[in-house]
Amino acid sequence: MNCPVCGAERLKGAAFCSSCGRPFGDYRVGAPSPVVTRPAVAPGSAMAAGFKPAYAGFWLRFVAHFIDGLIVLLGAVVLALLIIAVVGFQFFRTFADEGQHPDAATTAAFIAIIFGYVVVLVIGQWLDYAWMESSEKQATLGKLWLGLIVTDTEGRRITFGRASGRFFAKMITGLIPFGIGYIMAGFTEKKQALHDMIANCLVVKK
Repeated sequence: MNCPVCGAERLKGAAFCSSCGRPFGDYRVGAPSPVVTRPAVAPGSAMAAGFKPAYAGFWLRFVAHFIDGLIVLLGAVVLALLIIAVVGFQFFRTFADEGQHPDAATTAAFIAIIFGYVVVLVIGQWLDYAWMESSEKQATLGKLWLGLIVTDTEGRRITFGRASGRFFAKMITGLIPFGIGYIMAGFTEKKQALHDMIANCLVVKK
């Protein structure tokens, strides 16, 4: 099948024409993404002239991120309550009371619990984000709520590996002062934040 606008050959599984950027009408969310080589955009093509798919803007992405953040916060609170229920509230109160001086073994146990808590939160977020964005839904719960999906630069479903790379690339984005790495989604050509560029991903409207 060729693109009805520029006549370029359609790559298998692609949602958008790799030459002019026009979306194909028969694209199905969740279509597999075979490994293909993307041809260069021809000079003077519709994409070069400014034709764009429906990229998700900064504020839509911000709201989706906020919703996902609330879900993560809820999970963190539930996990903390489970730890307190298992270990006991008095164990943690020992470190809050100035008059008490816990021994080395208790202090080591406290540090181990806090470290394990952080590790479980990070791994939980990674598996959740990467699994959902590489699934047929192609989106976290926040993005699903707003009708957004994550794709590769050809509009195809991403793999778990690429979704994982996108998740950990957010740590680099977060290191940029004043949130500039995230704010980039508001003024870059394809509405990409820094982690999207690193992972070669797009966030688009369904």
